[in-house]
Formats: sequence, C-alpha cells, structure tokens
Amino acid sequence: MHTVDYQRLTLPEDCKLLDLGCGEGRHCLGVPLREAATVVGVDLNLSDLRTAVAKVPEHNGFCQQAGLPLTPTPHFSVADGTQLPFADGCFDVVVCSEVLEHIEPYPEVLEEIMRVLKPGGQLVVSVPRQWPERLCWSFSEQYHNQPGGHIRIFNAHKLGKEIQNLGASFTGQHWAHALHSPYWWLKCLLWEEPQHPIVQAYHRFLVWDLTQSPWLTRGLEAILNPIMGKSVVLYFER
Repeated sequence: MHTVDYQRLTLPEDCKLLDLGCGEGRHCLGVPLREAATVVGVDLNLSDLRTAVAKVPEHNGFCQQAGLPLTPTPHFSVADGTQLPFADGCFDVVVCSEVLEHIEPYPEVLEEIMRVLKPGGQLVVSVPRQWPERLCWSFSEQYHNQPGGHIRIFNAHKLGKEIQNLGASFTGQHWAHALHSPYWWLKCLLWEEPQHPIVQAYHRFLVWDLTQSPWLTRGLEAILNPIMGKSVVLYFER
C-alpha cells in the first residue's frame, strides 16, 4: 500500500532513492524504477527491517508470476534520521512517509533530509491529516500515548512552510487512504476491545480492498480522499 504517488515524481534511470523511516518496506518495494537504480530503506526498528527483508523474495516472485518487471532490490539498514550515515547530496529522491509524527526532534530530521538530497532532488513527506487525527486523539488516549505512538498533530500548511524555509520548493499535494479513516475512528472508540466484531469486519474489508482493488472502492476512495483522506502527502523539489 503506497501512500506516495510515484507517478508525480521524475525518476531518473540511475535514481538513488531513500525511504527514511521505511518500517516494513512498503515504499521500497514496487518502486517504478529499473533494476539498475538504488533504493535504500532506513529505520530504527530492527524487527520491522527484518520483516522488510523477508518480503523481498515474495515480492520478486509475485512480479515474475504476474509478468511484471523486476524493480530494484532494496538495501535496508538501521539508521537514526537525525544523523544519517550518508554523504551530502547523494539521493535524487527522499521519501519520509508517516514518520515525523513519531519523532520529537523532527526539525533535525528535516535538516538531514535536505543535507542528503541533491540540488534539484525531490522530497515527499506524508503525515496524518489534521482533522481525522484529532478525532483519533479525542476518541482514545492510548492511541497517542502508547510507546512509539503519535506525539503531535501536524498542520500541513505549517509543515510545508517549515520545509520550504530549509530551501525546498513546494510542488503539490494530495490526500490518501480515506477508507482507512473510519477504521481508525472505530479502533480508537473501541480501543479496549481490539477484537470487537465491527473492528475486525472493517479490517477484513480493508484487506480485501487492498488485495483486490475493485473499481468501485478505488473510485469511492478517490472521491473521498480530498474530504477525509487519512494522510496528506506533500511534494517538494530542492
């Protein structure tokens, strides 16, 4: 499930792409790049990185069976977003999706991103959208107080200005995952009952939608994203 729309980016054939806070690697797999390109995913969570590595053979096997072109095999590594182990200006694209809301010194992460991004390079940042996120916080204290939870709610306009003040030009935005917003509202309302039938039924619906991609739900989400998309995705050029 990609939050980032790679079709909005200009990806050179020898592209070097960094996914900062890659988690289990969802934005590293299936990147529309030739095998000669380089995709690097970094995260502090070693368990998530191991899961990401384990997904690579399954992803490649699926591409071969479906007759799809193989995409670059990602390189995964443990790294701190405030002290990235990369040289200045070495990446054409940096993706930072659903990460900054977890990090206390997020301005330091943004500065590091700009350091490793080439002049003319492209940056994509996504965070939870403000009003759906506020509902989650109001419905459940545990949602944002659990270890590794969200520690802030971003105003996308202000975040965009912060990134522009570091030397980036804003190039566009969109919203994503509208059908996921009700799931998280239900999950927060019923936080003490994670196995509640309503929560489980909605989760099964989301899995079905993700795996089958029926035109009806894809069309419905496209209509609803500007209204209630769970994430806001911001695009920049250095």
